[in-house]
Amino acid sequence: MSSAQYRSLKGMQDILPPDIYLWQKVEQTAQRIFSVYGFQEIRLPVMESTSVFTRSIGENTDIVEKEMYTFTDKGARSVSLRPEGTASVVRSYVENSLYNLPAPQKFYYSGPMFRYERPQSGRFRQFYQIGVEAFGDPGAKLDAEVIAMLALLLSFLGLEGVSVQINSIGCEVCRPGYREALITFFSAKREGLCPDCLRRYDKNPLRILDCKASGCIELRQGAPRITDHICGDCRTHFEKLQSLLSLLKVSFSLNPEMVRGLDYYTRTTFEVTSQGLGAQNAVAAGGRYDRLVREFGGPETPAVGFALGIERVVELLKKAAPHAAPVPLVFIASIGDKAGSESLGIAQQLRQRGLWVETGDPSGSLKSQMRRADRLGARYVFIIGDEELLSGRLKWKGLDGSGQGELLFSEIEAFLTALVEK
Repeated sequence: MSSAQYRSLKGMQDILPPDIYLWQKVEQTAQRIFSVYGFQEIRLPVMESTSVFTRSIGENTDIVEKEMYTFTDKGARSVSLRPEGTASVVRSYVENSLYNLPAPQKFYYSGPMFRYERPQSGRFRQFYQIGVEAFGDPGAKLDAEVIAMLALLLSFLGLEGVSVQINSIGCEVCRPGYREALITFFSAKREGLCPDCLRRYDKNPLRILDCKASGCIELRQGAPRITDHICGDCRTHFEKLQSLLSLLKVSFSLNPEMVRGLDYYTRTTFEVTSQGLGAQNAVAAGGRYDRLVREFGGPETPAVGFALGIERVVELLKKAAPHAAPVPLVFIASIGDKAGSESLGIAQQLRQRGLWVETGDPSGSLKSQMRRADRLGARYVFIIGDEELLSGRLKWKGLDGSGQGELLFSEIEAFLTALVEK
């Protein structure tokens, strides 16, 4: 049977070396930055009851209507692979009564999400996100800290040319008035709307502003701006956010046309984009969602968070500068069975010290082992044969041209420790 019959599914991908090292860099840097802001990791199921997502994301959103991987399990229950992380975090927050802990409660997570979308550059059907969620503080201070944390993460990763955009989409008090203003504005333009936006017109006209169809983009020119309709409390919150971001030296721009594609957002919304990603230019996005915990049966709990797309960050890192993959510190070439056994013992001792060591095949020629060391990119080669076993001294060579010489077996650890500390 041809191996061509066994291929990954469309929209799925294998993440292999050397790219995986960039993924690990993103994940490890995020963990380090989030921890200094007091965020703790949680790990969540990749599959939930479908109602978790229809309740939170909104039954009339593209994600629920078109993109979720939903099926009936053997218990005749409707379950879905998670299309995003916030709903799962809120479900866990309520189910585990985390609202009884001192506020604010701050969490981060990472892992795969699933949406049945048309695969294209930077967009996959199984994609990976790192997200943060913070609960229990209604103030603009928490919004500002979360946005500043995201900006600091991207800075530590060395990404340049990214921009932070913010907006306010109001609350339960002022949103209804804005909804009526949109209905009035689009009433004479309905015939030109795409089929999706025709449905949105009656159910959630705010989402017409998020449509990517060129005709809808043109029709919404001159539409009422949400920032002209927000109530006094929302305006005060938004102005405070801008003041705090300026205090924290986070560069940002106002984007009054930016709305989020999920129904649960309130007040603050934000997005980080990059010109290096083409049409799909969002690196991370988020906002405040003060009603969602209550919708899941918990107490009134304000919250704010964001999700960052790992694939898109890795793509930007690859464009920004070449990144060398890790290589073995030392390769031990051995000649003969006794030398091979000695090499294996030395390798184990060095690995216990956290050093990457590879060993050659003692039945192979020295030339073939040196070729393998070179292909692996090892920095140093140790050579051990019968002569070295008798003298207690091995030969070493720097494959980067740093020299060569001999070492007592007892000097190996000190020699390599000095190299690592350089």
